[in-house]
Amino acid sequence: MIDVLIVDDSRVIRDYLVHLLQADPELRVIGTAVDGEEALAFVSEHRPDVILMDINMPRVDGLEVTRRIMMSAQPIPIVTCTSSSLYNETGTAMQCLEAGSLSLVKKPTGPLDPGAEAEAAELIRVVKAMAEVRLVRRWAGPRATPAVTSKLLPPLPTDRDVAVVAIGASTGGPPAILQLLSGLSPAFPAPILVVQHIARGFGAGFAEWLGQTSGLPVHVAQAGNPPLPGHVYVAPDDLHLRVGPRGELQTTKEEPHMGLRPAVGVLFRSVAERHGRRAVGVLLSGMGRDGAEELKLLSDLGATTIAQDEESCLVFGMPGEAVKLGAARYVLSPSAIAELLSRAARGGRG
Repeated sequence: MIDVLIVDDSRVIRDYLVHLLQADPELRVIGTAVDGEEALAFVSEHRPDVILMDINMPRVDGLEVTRRIMMSAQPIPIVTCTSSSLYNETGTAMQCLEAGSLSLVKKPTGPLDPGAEAEAAELIRVVKAMAEVRLVRRWAGPRATPAVTSKLLPPLPTDRDVAVVAIGASTGGPPAILQLLSGLSPAFPAPILVVQHIARGFGAGFAEWLGQTSGLPVHVAQAGNPPLPGHVYVAPDDLHLRVGPRGELQTTKEEPHMGLRPAVGVLFRSVAERHGRRAVGVLLSGMGRDGAEELKLLSDLGATTIAQDEESCLVFGMPGEAVKLGAARYVLSPSAIAELLSRAARGGRG
C-alpha cells in the first residue's frame, strides 16, 4: 500500500481526491490537511509515502510547506496538485519545482466532465510513480551549493576543443540544470543541448524559465537550425532531440526510448555519432536509467562524461546507474560541473 497525505483548503476537493485515490487498491489516504500548518503537524507524527499538495492555502501556502518538508531531515516526495489556471502558468509551475516538488498535476474536474476519467488516471499514475522515488538528501534549493574552486577539480584532457555539451535530467533536474547553467558565461564557446523529462505542455515554459533565470539565451529546439555557441536548446514536448550529420538540430517523433520521448539516450547517442570525443555528456538528477548506457558509449569514445554526485542529487537514479556502469569520468555537483565545463572551454586551464 502507498500511504498518501492530501493537503488542500477546499473540503470538496479533498473529499473528491480521497474518493479518487482510494478507488485504487494500491493507494491509501492516511490523512488530510487544510493548509501547510496542518500538513507540517501531520508529517511530524506520521510519514506518508507521498504528499499531494495544493498551492494557494491560508497560513502557510503550498510552496513554503514544500520547502520546509523537503529541507527537513526526512524529506517526503511531494506532488503539486493545482488548478488548471495555475498549472498553465509557467512561473508558478517552475516555482513549485524550484521549491522541491517532484511533479505537477492538474486538479481533476468533476466526474461528469468528459476528461474526468483520463485526469483521474493521470493523477493516480503520477502519485504511484513519485511514491517510488527514494530521496537521497535534504532539499537545499538550486543555488545552495557553494562555488567550487578550480584547485578542487580533477584534471581535464587538453588535447581537444568542446564541440557540444549534452545534458540529460529527470526528477529533480530543473533546479540542477539551472544551477549548472547559471555558472556558465554567456561567452561559453559551445552549444548546450538539454533533454529534461517534464510533463507535456511544460517544455516551452521550462525553456522560458531557464532563459529568465540563468543568464544564458535559451530556446526550444527547432529542427534544421544550427546550434550556436553559448546558446541552450531544450527538447520540445513529446519530441526527441538529436544532432544531425551536419551538426544541425533534429526533432523527431520516432518511437519512445525506455518509454520516454524526449529521451536522454537518443540525444546522447546522436552526439556520440556526430562529435565523438569532442562531446561532453552530463547526466543529472532523475529516476530510472535513461542515458546511462549512452553516457558509457560517449566515455568509450573518449568524450568527457560527467554525472551529478549523490550528495547534491534529489534522486540518484540516472546518474547512479551511470556511475555503476563506469560511464562517468567525473562525479560532481552542478556548480562543480559548471566550473569543469568552463575550464574545458579554456582548454583545461584553471
